[in-house]
Amino acid sequence: MGRRRPGAPDDSRRTIAQEEWAPSAGYAPGMHSGENGENEGPGGPDGDRRQVSHVQIGAAESGQRIDNFLLTRLKGVPRSRIYRLLRKGEVRVNGKRTKPVYRLEAGDRVRIPPVRTARRRDLRVPEGVQDEIRAAIIHEDPEVLVVDKPAGMAVHAGSETPWGVIEALRCARPDEPFLELAHRLDRGTSGCLVLARSRPALLALQAALSDAQATKRYLALVKGPWPDGVRSVDAPLRRNVLRGGERVVQVDPAGKTAITRFKVLELMKGSALMEATLVTGRTHQIRVHAASVGSPVAGDSRYGNPRFNAWARGLGLKRMFLHAQSVSLPLENRELNVDAPLPADLRAVLVKAQSGRG
Repeated sequence: MGRRRPGAPDDSRRTIAQEEWAPSAGYAPGMHSGENGENEGPGGPDGDRRQVSHVQIGAAESGQRIDNFLLTRLKGVPRSRIYRLLRKGEVRVNGKRTKPVYRLEAGDRVRIPPVRTARRRDLRVPEGVQDEIRAAIIHEDPEVLVVDKPAGMAVHAGSETPWGVIEALRCARPDEPFLELAHRLDRGTSGCLVLARSRPALLALQAALSDAQATKRYLALVKGPWPDGVRSVDAPLRRNVLRGGERVVQVDPAGKTAITRFKVLELMKGSALMEATLVTGRTHQIRVHAASVGSPVAGDSRYGNPRFNAWARGLGLKRMFLHAQSVSLPLENRELNVDAPLPADLRAVLVKAQSGRG
């Protein structure tokens, strides 16, 4: 479906591709000036922006969603504030209001209002957290970092979270010139989280993820028995459905295409250890798809089964049993393959489940 580019002639149209992974795209500085056309100085993405600025989009930024561009440009500003700026029309593209899904084009002129942003040196991530995230790096090369994300840690700051993995890494590695998330994981999920160390690497990672060239495998303990013959769940998902006062994702024919492949690794009394491979990457996809066939993930408070969760707690489970075990994706002239072993807390629960305890 076509759409009009803000401030562009009627015949200037683009197609909105289905968005998943919602990467926090990196920023390459553009020219910016004040309302009267006077240069404001760099200001920087890590300082206080006290005047309106205008950013001219170049080829490097072309194709980024405006919300992701602003998230990187205005570091330290909560996502909710970014969307409020867009909703109120304080951010404009070519003089016109725009929606968060709009993809920037070379030559676009973005108006950014005065917004107080956090200076990197003012961000206080506890030293213990910085040490934890340093120790969690399981792969590093000149282009890519892969972190074995601890369960319970958000990937980025939010309205209720002052810092996440990306902020902790930036504090732990202050001399790193570029660090951006290539994708996201739920806060309760542990395992492989990929970050880019350069703008070209970020674009390559995004391309691999959006074109389904990447393979992401997860381990999940689910309620048994797993239904016979179910090796794939192809069920469209719709986000932001209100249920009991909270927003959830649900299977809906009007939703976005979502496909998960499942493989039974081990059947146990009352549970099953599954390998889940994402074909698409929708929010909460594995959790919702597993629940949709009657086998929700253990410890899932949002989509899970209360009795099964109570049983899993009896085995010592203190969080959701979902772990991003591996990621494989093509980069220029090479293949990236990284594995994150099952964490000790989940291994202990699995051993008890295998023994039939509980």
